[in-house]
Amino acid sequence: MSRLAKKPIAVPAKVTVNTEDGILVVKGSKETLTKDIHDSIKIEMTPEGIMVTPKNNTKLARALTGTYAAHVRAMIQGVETPFKKVLIINGVGYKVELKGNELVFALGFSHPVVMQIPDGITATVVKNVITLEGADKQKVGQFAAEIRDKKRPEPYLGKGIKYDDEVIRRKQGKKAV
Repeated sequence: MSRLAKKPIAVPAKVTVNTEDGILVVKGSKETLTKDIHDSIKIEMTPEGIMVTPKNNTKLARALTGTYAAHVRAMIQGVETPFKKVLIINGVGYKVELKGNELVFALGFSHPVVMQIPDGITATVVKNVITLEGADKQKVGQFAAEIRDKKRPEPYLGKGIKYDDEVIRRKQGKKAV
């Protein structure tokens, strides 16, 4: 079992956590997040905090204990302060526009690439910098990964979509003899 799952998870004063009918509900001042609880996991509220324990001693239950403890921590953190991902677009002619609830990319293809912004995520575009914010860590990270996957950065010129903290290892091109 995970060492982090053995420790109780502290709940801030502004956040309420409930478990009803196999559903975990984390409610903050701005957002409310829900997650289904697996049958092998038991989540209970104690005076020290939230405890995530396995119901039985199977390998799956022990593995899911640490996973669900991490999910609960992320949910508690997300309802207080939203998670943020920043993507940068590099390349001549590469650009992005925010049109309503869609991101429209020009990435060197013969057509524009249109992506619908999921519910619970707010996107802002300044020049070629996309900032994604939301309470659900998994949703924000997944949408950022899908955006990056439209045109990954290439190692020769560094063109493409990359995370702001990502380092691209550049390769040397052909040498003139």
